[in-house]
Amino acid sequence: MDNTIHRFFAPCPRGLEPALAEELRGLGAQSVSQTPGGVGFAGPFTLCYRANLDSRIASRVLWRIWEAPYQTEQDIYEAALTTRWEDWFSPLHTIKVKVSARHCPLNSLDFITLRIKDAVCDRFRAIGQGRPSVGIRHPDVRIHVFLDRRTLTLYLDTSGEPLFKRGLRRSAIEAPLRENLAAGILKLAGWTREQVLLDPMCGGGTIPIEAAMMAREIAPGLGRHFAFERLKHFDAKLWSRLCEDRRAQQYDKVDAAIYASDRDAGAVRVAKANLATAGLAGSVRLAQADILALSAPASTGLIVTNPPYGARIGDEGRLAAFYPRLGDALKRRFPGWTAYLFTGDLRLPKLIGLAPSRRIPLFNGALECRLYEFRLVRGSNRQKAVLSAQ
Repeated sequence: MDNTIHRFFAPCPRGLEPALAEELRGLGAQSVSQTPGGVGFAGPFTLCYRANLDSRIASRVLWRIWEAPYQTEQDIYEAALTTRWEDWFSPLHTIKVKVSARHCPLNSLDFITLRIKDAVCDRFRAIGQGRPSVGIRHPDVRIHVFLDRRTLTLYLDTSGEPLFKRGLRRSAIEAPLRENLAAGILKLAGWTREQVLLDPMCGGGTIPIEAAMMAREIAPGLGRHFAFERLKHFDAKLWSRLCEDRRAQQYDKVDAAIYASDRDAGAVRVAKANLATAGLAGSVRLAQADILALSAPASTGLIVTNPPYGARIGDEGRLAAFYPRLGDALKRRFPGWTAYLFTGDLRLPKLIGLAPSRRIPLFNGALECRLYEFRLVRGSNRQKAVLSAQ
């Protein structure tokens, strides 16, 4: 087995970097370092396999293959031209180049993207091989490039499709919560399978599905394929062994009390279909119910949910009327519970009438959000002063 230490970078939803760093350390990652939007780490290439298979929070796993200083677009072209792409893939593979930057002094990232693509193709032609084709939608190989003020870093994407695409969802409703963000929220809430969990506004079921997978210790990557399987040095036997080992570790059934509901019958049907596709129909107690009339299924537990928020005309007024009723229902019906509400509506603390004990900044894509923690005590948690919605 090759024990060469490689460098990797795993992007994730902003705000989840500490949770991802902890997760990667648990998988054996070395030299773990957080940066806004992701976590760098090191280890043997087997760690890359494990991170793709087991990470619930990462969006991708990028393998760093080259780093060099630059000043001009030509420097970038030369660096990409001298990189030994032929060691990792053939010209029969389709490629896609994605460039991102922070404090880059050059003018056009589109032009840099074109120059790197040209350099990859010129490299293969220079060694007497064919020119790779560009794959826009489903490329075989994704090349990620990051530029800071002075340094170029080249990565190969070992994941392919983003890791939040577990290969388990059959149906989706409007604006679903991404799976890795849902898993990260559960981690931030400190939920364990010994605690009762309720998502009373479950939509398509993303939060309870992630919770059920965590409770049964199902590796999130077992239902899909990865880009590293197309690389020349892919060890199919090792990968098969890792997958079999993880299947042997998962539970067929656990006694975790995971409840999910939604007032919308269509959403409940979608959640039911997604649970069935994931093989988790028996792991979540799903019902159609209105949160405003719902009774607590136990004396204590955690509510983890993504209440409605939106930008359509009329949304603000409807939500301003809904949030106070939600706060009253939580206080009256769930004393002794702790609620974690994830929302992009930063008015929520002021309108819900409850004082948050924690406010955790998170991003849902580019949208700035908050995860609010409310410790629910009957009649004693009504806020007495208007809080600023930070």
